[in-house]
Amino acid sequence: MADAAHSEGGGLVFHPMDQFKVVPLFGDGEVHWYTITNVTLWMAITVACVAALMVLGARGRAVIPGRAQSIAELAYGFVYKMVEDVAGKDGVKYFPYIMVLFLFIVFSNFLGLLPLAFTTTSHIAVTAVLALAVFISVTVLGFILHGTHFLGLFWVTAAPLPLRPILALIEVISYFVRPVSHSIRLAGNMMAGHAVIKVFAGFAAIAAISPLSVVAITAMYGLEVLVAFIQAYVFTILTCVYLKDALHPGH
Repeated sequence: MADAAHSEGGGLVFHPMDQFKVVPLFGDGEVHWYTITNVTLWMAITVACVAALMVLGARGRAVIPGRAQSIAELAYGFVYKMVEDVAGKDGVKYFPYIMVLFLFIVFSNFLGLLPLAFTTTSHIAVTAVLALAVFISVTVLGFILHGTHFLGLFWVTAAPLPLRPILALIEVISYFVRPVSHSIRLAGNMMAGHAVIKVFAGFAAIAAISPLSVVAITAMYGLEVLVAFIQAYVFTILTCVYLKDALHPGH
């Protein structure tokens, strides 16, 4: 997963961030908005995996499900229960969008753990688009459903009157910070774990500490498997929380 090169001075040189470079899939030219890159490839693979699981894997609808159908049904029930518990019955109608969002992120995270793969969710450009889509959607939905009453989300009626303007300012700031924290949390966690694994892999070139490096890589890889699911879950449940605010701004 990583290469360690000896410098002229005899030390090891690590490049843990090289794995996050966006490069053209064909040729060595500059990357433009229309260039097909390694990110494009792995996003397409992610979409294909989601479609394969939910369309091909569950198309049989057998009474005794196979592995693919069992995984599809488990994912469906897991996300549906999350949406229902957090956003309420009114939020269930938006379940398809949240389901696709969860599957895209979880597949991107897990595919990024494969050798020579590219973790698309380690790039802020990808996670920022996902977070902004959620932010804009729930904000527009809030105004469509409640009009100007949606602004009541920022007016804390339970607080003393003199404190309400100050709290309203804090609420507005925290509301517009949502897409920033929403996107950075996912990208930062995915990038950090992969970078640490690559550093440990670089130390594997040193015979004296190679066994310890292998143990560290194994432990970190196991942790990254857990993080890959947890970060998809956190992103999705926060989406449900924001949806709840749009549906019930007074709560």
